Amino acid sequence: MAMPLIVGNWKMNLLTADATELALCVKEFVEEITDVRVVLAPSFTLLHSVNHTLSGSKVGLASQNFYFERKGAYTGEVSPDMLKDAGCKYAIVGHSERRQLFGETDELINKKILGALSNDISAILCVGETEKQRKSGETHNVIKSQVNKALEGLDGQQLDEVVIAYEPVWAIGTGENATVEQAAEIHGLIRKIVAEKFKENKKKPLTILYGGSVTSQNSRELLQNDEIDGVLVGGASLNINSFCDIIKSAQ
Repeated sequence: MAMPLIVGNWKMNLLTADATELALCVKEFVEEITDVRVVLAPSFTLLHSVNHTLSGSKVGLASQNFYFERKGAYTGEVSPDMLKDAGCKYAIVGHSERRQLFGETDELINKKILGALSNDISAILCVGETEKQRKSGETHNVIKSQVNKALEGLDGQQLDEVVIAYEPVWAIGTGENATVEQAAEIHGLIRKIVAEKFKENKKKPLTILYGGSVTSQNSRELLQNDEIDGVLVGGASLNINSFCDIIKSAQ
């Protein structure tokens, strides 16, 4: 089993002063923690200041988004090279908000994953079904399609640098969350899909996170399940007490 990974996705929140204060608190909290990996994903404008604050710590830095090309006439976009220059070790790819609000397709997500990996940035791939898809019994087919299309063209070595986050769309920001049994079922399905696709070519254990209204109240139960290697945290990552409680629950 992989070492637990806790990712705080700050989304479009915080300005520099509050962001650096929060990052400093997380940095100080995890100083003595050796058995949990922690990553923060601030918005683009905060990457430099948060990276500076986290300097010398074990806390990783992630981007919430980027474009797959390395440079060029793509007004408003940020490249993998720029993320690396800003100190990012991870990048979130395929978050449901990117899929739903900005029309990102599985094909684009695949290009982003390849772009990230080619620049030594680990990809945190998000997959998940909508409420309509779950109610109509399509969950397994949706997850299989999203995973296979997103990982197209990768080899086993590249897959070692991919984290997968299962985030049921119906549970994101709604206050609802999948039961431990529901989450574990889909995590097991994802492991099976990846194992079938890559056979024996993967060397490292696959890290699969759960995301979807994760709080300090439900994180311990989720993380006690062997299928769940960590959590992708949204709103609760903006509160230092809640986020630290979630980190502690992974120990």
